[in-house]
Amino acid sequence: MSANNLPDTLPAFTKKSNVADSRLGAKSLFATDDFFADKSRILNPDAPIFIVGKFDDNGKWMDGWETRRKRHLGYDYLVIQLARPTKIAGLDIDTSHFTGNFPSSASVDALYAPELLQQDEAELTSLSKENWDNKNWQALVGMTPLQGHNHELVEIDHGQTVTHIRLNIYPDGGVARLRVYGDIQLDASLNTQGETLDLAGALNGGRAIASNDAHFGAASNLLLPTKAPNMGDGWETRRRREPGNDWCIIALGQAGIVDSIEIDTAHFKGNYPDKVSIQAVYSPNTPEQTLVTQSMFWETLLEPQKTNADDVHTFSKDKLKVDQPITHIRVNIFPDGGISRVRVYGKIAEANIDTDTGADTNSKEAK
Repeated sequence: MSANNLPDTLPAFTKKSNVADSRLGAKSLFATDDFFADKSRILNPDAPIFIVGKFDDNGKWMDGWETRRKRHLGYDYLVIQLARPTKIAGLDIDTSHFTGNFPSSASVDALYAPELLQQDEAELTSLSKENWDNKNWQALVGMTPLQGHNHELVEIDHGQTVTHIRLNIYPDGGVARLRVYGDIQLDASLNTQGETLDLAGALNGGRAIASNDAHFGAASNLLLPTKAPNMGDGWETRRRREPGNDWCIIALGQAGIVDSIEIDTAHFKGNYPDKVSIQAVYSPNTPEQTLVTQSMFWETLLEPQKTNADDVHTFSKDKLKVDQPITHIRVNIFPDGGISRVRVYGKIAEANIDTDTGADTNSKEAK
């Protein structure tokens, strides 16, 4: 049974990147206790579930992180390494399915320790409670009351880049998921080195912001860094029974000049699109709803191309129609179907755009 307890309206920060996602490389490094439910489950990107009658050797199986009942003063905590250094905009402390065993309150601390990102798994997991206690933690969220089977959505105006967070629960109990939303901060040297990267990749700040349909798979899956393990890990729409085509809109992590595009239809064999095309725009400060409305009029970056089942399609510079900085793309599939991944390889660029006309008045690639 999946939880159905989200509020009708979600805060704007939930549209940003969730850097506490195990698919992006986020890790649960240390917990003072995880007797009832392993600390790694709190980073699962799937919605929490409750399985009636499922028990393990320690008791009722729960989909989250859960500590044993504390019989003395104190509190439990969990240390999470974020997928990338991030300026955090908000949190979702999700207690779905935890009803008689949720913490009464929680707080969150933040740490900027880029040197830890270079350490391997064995080094990180060998750190003791004393090691973590002695880090230079800064308060991010003060003591906040929690409710059972609920999403505690907390907006944050912190402004500092962080690499790790510590979730403190008082005094004990379970949390199903912790989602940490924010803006990924790339290494500033990428601006000057002219390095080619996947501008749309989730680890580089790319985000799927809209789609007309995602019945069988979310458009955000297109931006994951690893090869899809199966057909369920891509973007797939329902079978279209009316004229038109399906589409999704992706915000690049950085404005960039595109060198090549890769469309991967891995695992899509009887349901891949007949064709795919891509439109693009430079529009860094436009509200997302306005982008959706205007997207059908964006410039063509890649004209419609035939696709094949379970294949990687690479389109090099000679196929691309825009050689100026862009911030967003619209992926059109004809008429419907599914694709696994979209890669937009290019270089971070700086541009001076006339925001009234959308014209590029003085664009240049970052040197």
